[in-house]
Amino acid sequence: MNDITKELPKEIPSNKISFIDLFAVLLQWKLLIIGITLAAIIGVVVVCVISLILPSEKSFMPNEYTPHAYMLINDASSSGGGLSSMLNSSGLGGLASMAGVSLPSGSTYSKLAVYLTGMNLFLDAVVDEFDLITRYKIKKFPRAESRKVLKKKLIAEFDSESGVFSIGFTDIDPTFAQSVVNFSVEYLEKRFDEMGIDKNKREKENLEVNIKNTFQEIQNLEQEARKLEQSVSRGGLSIDIPSITIEISRIILELEAQKEVYSQLKVQYELLKVSMASEMPVFQVLELAEIPDQKSGPSRGMLCIIVTFAAGFFSVFLVFMIDAVLSIRNDPDAMSRLKGRR
Repeated sequence: MNDITKELPKEIPSNKISFIDLFAVLLQWKLLIIGITLAAIIGVVVVCVISLILPSEKSFMPNEYTPHAYMLINDASSSGGGLSSMLNSSGLGGLASMAGVSLPSGSTYSKLAVYLTGMNLFLDAVVDEFDLITRYKIKKFPRAESRKVLKKKLIAEFDSESGVFSIGFTDIDPTFAQSVVNFSVEYLEKRFDEMGIDKNKREKENLEVNIKNTFQEIQNLEQEARKLEQSVSRGGLSIDIPSITIEISRIILELEAQKEVYSQLKVQYELLKVSMASEMPVFQVLELAEIPDQKSGPSRGMLCIIVTFAAGFFSVFLVFMIDAVLSIRNDPDAMSRLKGRR
């Protein structure tokens, strides 16, 4: 028993690293830590200053501007699957079901607006309107790459709480960015009109066309009646008075009928205007994009902070690595293990 206790080591060496040892390493290499951090700060500041001095077209980190336009999307008329019912009434719902595509009951016009901004039809319209392929110097796969570039720069968001749909576009030229956003708004508004989503607006346009055509027909009939009356007043015995009288009577009857139709159309038009004044349209432009005078990026101050912290952490990691390497070199037993000796 005594022999066994004699063979046991009196003290087991501890592998724990104390905070004092770590702090001592940091103090020993403090100049290296400070030097690396200062060098990183000076470097990132110089880079930021150069990016500001260079023109936007040549700068590697130019100022970017992001104007926004805001639209109000009214989903009240589309609640409970109104969009699906609209598609079904137009015949598209049946085709979609035959193709195996189901229309979700929660489909809304706001989701439709967001979806339209990601469709190739919309993307190609913007690309072709502003010649983005040439502007961004896209040579390989121009159509596909131009769509990808536009998707990265275009921002389409919908706020479900306020019902506001916004479109933004980021570019180094604020005027160009504003033009892209406003064109996108006009395209979407026209697209909504073409789809006939806002029934009141579509009915108003139809009434305006019918009123204009009816008024033109009334003018034509009145002019025709005046010509016949003038021919009778200037004519002689060769004029067929009975036939002219019959023709004038027919014109008068048609004229009265057209006037009656015109008055009814005007009544419907005025009633529709009153109804539209009390209802909110499906797609309403709240504010078009303005030329921004404040950049949206990049945040050079945040970049300096990130680089400073990254350099500090890197320098601390580096000094611990150097200290570990030196400790191994000064330890013969560790060196012998590395060399494969016992």
